[in-house]
Amino acid sequence: MVIEMKQQQFITEVLAAEKQLYGVARSMLKREVDCEDAIQNTLLRAYANLKTLRNDNLFRTWLTRILINECYRILDKEKRYMPYEERRDDRAQSMDLGNEYSEVYEALMTLKESYRLVFALHYVEGYSVKETAQILKISESNVKQRLLRARSQMKELLKELCAMSGAPGYEDEIRQRIQEHIRPYADQMIVDP
Repeated sequence: MVIEMKQQQFITEVLAAEKQLYGVARSMLKREVDCEDAIQNTLLRAYANLKTLRNDNLFRTWLTRILINECYRILDKEKRYMPYEERRDDRAQSMDLGNEYSEVYEALMTLKESYRLVFALHYVEGYSVKETAQILKISESNVKQRLLRARSQMKELLKELCAMSGAPGYEDEIRQRIQEHIRPYADQMIVDP
């Protein structure tokens, strides 16, 4: 009976974290199919190792850490087995998302991986600095430093994007997209006119 409750709680927690897991996977992996594989393998590993979770309150942090490790496995496998030309073609296809956040996503994907991951966990997924540090197994001061650098780089990238566009009102459009996608922290990345 206790195991069934644990199983039901697992299902409930996974469903609540579904969107968040996708966001983390998408910030690390370029291809949609890889994101799906990473999430599926994460859920299988998490369920199989549910007994190792010491504190139910840390479920999302624990699950996210498993997902990050799974994304690293996929990236490592991709580097070893995928020819360079295919990787380049996949990257070009993944950048063309065709949705309203493609510019923000494109800027995010150009960040160095350590900055991109901290940025995505904290600003996009809403983890605190402390939780982000626990997930990545780094110090809180390191998280803060990476966030500072990531914000600075994102702001510069988005400025360049606005300048390259040259379309009237494009800066306002980018500003609105940032505010919608990264709402609580948009003021730190808004492109100055």
